[in-house]
Amino acid sequence: MEYIFFLLLGMGVGTFGTLVGIGGGLICVPIFIFLMSDGGLWPCFSTAGQIAGTSLFVVLANAVSGTMAYVRQRRVYFNAAVPFALTTLPGAFLGSYIVDKFSNEMLDMYFGVFLLVMAVLMYWNATHKPHSEVKELPRNFKFDKNLGIGSSMFVGFLSSIFGIGGGVIHVPLMVYLLGFPVHVATATSHFVLAVSSLAGVVSHFLLSHIVWLPALGIGAGAVIGAQIGAKISKKTKSKVILALLSLAMFALGVRLMLLGSLH
Repeated sequence: MEYIFFLLLGMGVGTFGTLVGIGGGLICVPIFIFLMSDGGLWPCFSTAGQIAGTSLFVVLANAVSGTMAYVRQRRVYFNAAVPFALTTLPGAFLGSYIVDKFSNEMLDMYFGVFLLVMAVLMYWNATHKPHSEVKELPRNFKFDKNLGIGSSMFVGFLSSIFGIGGGVIHVPLMVYLLGFPVHVATATSHFVLAVSSLAGVVSHFLLSHIVWLPALGIGAGAVIGAQIGAKISKKTKSKVILALLSLAMFALGVRLMLLGSLH
């Protein structure tokens, strides 16, 4: 049952994570905290570092698989993806070392607050602003590269601390501040995730933060789910993608804040 649970969880994580361009750590971290920490149904994790490191390994598996699918669909904008990815690396390494300073209670509370703020902003924008359904960039497309690169440094830092990958920040950043179509933003975000999560995984591996049984089981499922999510994305409206992401973030944020306050 444990192995089946890991595989099915990975498939769900991979499908949803690729659909909205976040890599799946948004789902893994709360499940690891609720079900797989000490006292849970499958107690695999005893520290915040193990939760973040194992989650980031799943994010890497999901991101690599999803990126391959999106590259085949020609939706990754490499002019943004490459510089964004490279500038996440220093923050990813730093975050993997700082996470050891967090207790599980701190991880619950801070992650919950972060999710709530992002969810409210994204839902308001998804329901109050029109979104283009264009799946390719126009030839004369331009964006603020300095803003994108500067934000990417912070994205790498947060992704490594929380084990979520940076897509939860990168997707709304590219859509609302840089003017990317949603479908291009999710695909480009996945490329960035693949690079930044690799750096974070290496750091967490060196610190012995990765618990391999759930990492490999969930990661295998995520590889399969990512291919499914990329196919579904082609037929899904931009507003639906953003609304799903924001609602999931809000529900998990409330739950984590309550859990953190009860410790």
